[in-house]
Amino acid sequence: MDIRRTLATEAIAREAAVAAHNYHPLPVVLQSGRGEWLTDVDGKRYLDMMSAYSAVSHGHAHPRLVRALTEQAQRVSVTSRAYHTDTLAPFLEKLVQLTGLDRALPASGGAESVETAIKAARRWGYRIKGIAKDRAEIVVARGNFHGRTTTIIGFSTEAAYRDGFGPFTPGFRHFEFGDADSLAAAIDDNTCAVLIEPIQGEAGIIVPPDGFLRAARRLCDERKVLLILDEIQSGLGRTGRWFAFQHEGIRPDGLILGKALGGGLLPVSCFVATEELMSVFDPGSHGSTFGGNPLAAAVALEALQVIEDEGLVVRSAVLGAHLLQRLQAVDSPLIRAARGRGLWVGVDLDPARVSARAVVERMAEHGVLSKETHDTVIRFAPPLTIARASLDYGIDVFVEVLRRFER
Repeated sequence: MDIRRTLATEAIAREAAVAAHNYHPLPVVLQSGRGEWLTDVDGKRYLDMMSAYSAVSHGHAHPRLVRALTEQAQRVSVTSRAYHTDTLAPFLEKLVQLTGLDRALPASGGAESVETAIKAARRWGYRIKGIAKDRAEIVVARGNFHGRTTTIIGFSTEAAYRDGFGPFTPGFRHFEFGDADSLAAAIDDNTCAVLIEPIQGEAGIIVPPDGFLRAARRLCDERKVLLILDEIQSGLGRTGRWFAFQHEGIRPDGLILGKALGGGLLPVSCFVATEELMSVFDPGSHGSTFGGNPLAAAVALEALQVIEDEGLVVRSAVLGAHLLQRLQAVDSPLIRAARGRGLWVGVDLDPARVSARAVVERMAEHGVLSKETHDTVIRFAPPLTIARASLDYGIDVFVEVLRRFER
């Protein structure tokens, strides 16, 4: 037996013996990566069509980001926000300039910034809107995914995310995603904010009807309610604009960013908002030990610069249109729909005919990595740096795999 195959098998077995079983990974043991390509311990190459849910939008081991990480790590990495550093201001200045908002509050993982947004919205509801104590509510969409903390899963509508983890925090109301009338009906005098993804990722790359975000912005303005957008996955070029809200020409009151902000090297997230909303925080009211640390700030600033310098937003728009066109042109009885925006497309398969998990497993066998969601949708979200030829190769493999399941 090949020794490298033995090492792969051993690695999977060792992980299964000690890791909590909260993931069901494909049987691939990855060892290195560069650009859109990954290599396993057997030396086999894989095309990355997932980019870690947009966290690797710059591609693996981007040289500028690795250099920024290395140089900053040799100076200082973590000091805590108990002190000032020379890296935080340049990062946050760039972020507020790009978003058109006023202030930013950095954190680590994306869910931490969602929690920050929830706290900010509630305090704004009490201090500025005048909602009675402990009566503030946030309106969220059915099918949402904002993270895995107990507060966040408490307002999820996915039973598997909630099962066995209650009791949950009250203060959330639901509406039907993409339905402005449903949103209007969910808002009342105690509503402090509407928290939504401009495109629902985990739900299967669900794109709302044109005009929905504009309608949501108008409703929030009329009812004196905050509009907070979770662009952890959709932001930073993924949809062919810097931010998905720009497709409809609006500006949110608060914006949650993460994943690609860390350049595929570190967990970095941020809540960016208006002056009025951020004014609710005062010293001691909120904090994050690793939020805005010098290493994270240096890498995140360079991540933003790389997107700008390499034209990755336009690249996502152009290659994304090609990706969607090709996938929508696939004539297969197994496909119910292909939808998306930019380099972010979901292919909805007929579960009566084929398992999405079986398709991604077969794709992995043929050297293309993707991931299913909700047992029916296969997600395509490659690095924004992907070559067109590589993108076409990934699509070709997917189509060939589908053809084999049709037989």
